[in-house]
Amino acid sequence: MSIEVISVEGIPFIRPGDDFVDILCACATVMSGDILCVASSVWAKAKGYIRILSDVNPSERAERIGLACGEDPRFIQVVLDESYDVIIEQPFVLSKMIHGHVGVRAGVDNSNVEGDIVITLPPDPMKDAEEIREMLFAKTGADVRVILTDTCGRAFRRGQTGVAIGWAGMPAIHDYRGTTDLFGRVLEITEEAVVDEFAAFANFMMGESNKGVPAVIFRGAPDWEGHDELYFDEKTDITIRAYRELDL
Repeated sequence: MSIEVISVEGIPFIRPGDDFVDILCACATVMSGDILCVASSVWAKAKGYIRILSDVNPSERAERIGLACGEDPRFIQVVLDESYDVIIEQPFVLSKMIHGHVGVRAGVDNSNVEGDIVITLPPDPMKDAEEIREMLFAKTGADVRVILTDTCGRAFRRGQTGVAIGWAGMPAIHDYRGTTDLFGRVLEITEEAVVDEFAAFANFMMGESNKGVPAVIFRGAPDWEGHDELYFDEKTDITIRAYRELDL
């Protein structure tokens, strides 16, 4: 198997209201079967998922958390507004969003934006990924698989990596359960988070500072069978349960 990886170059600085898909199509050619990874921050900015800090009035809770974490209370208020459930408040805010993603500061981003603007995650990343897919099909006729990515830290390891927060046109998980290994043993627990693997390599191509590559195309990737249950539910997420038991 051989997969071609294409950085989409030449996309200008995106502003609220820009037609990102139209701009993308002017900078790159997509083909049926491609997997297109798009940085959620760029898509969110185009869609207007932003907040202006000067318009934010922090609550007492935001003031308290901001003081404990060394963060602007207005920024923390946006984080709280975007959080469905706050898991821990310090030394950083770790929260769960309504769509299931768990992230530091609810994924609110103040990098690579002008002034006192902050970018929030799309409120329904799955819907947004499907919207990109449908827009691409309408413009090009290509049946493209789409992943919206975000940068996320990891427990037990240093460094950030890309993860999928929304996807369309493919299952999130390649489910190997019920198949056999090289020696004929039946696999019982193996589920591969393929959308996260593509998101992670896309993040490597995009860069984390001033590289300016918000989209990456993977060409030649095979299909896979599986499901979309990427997130643990409340009963099975032992990591969240352990965090809640910490006295922070």
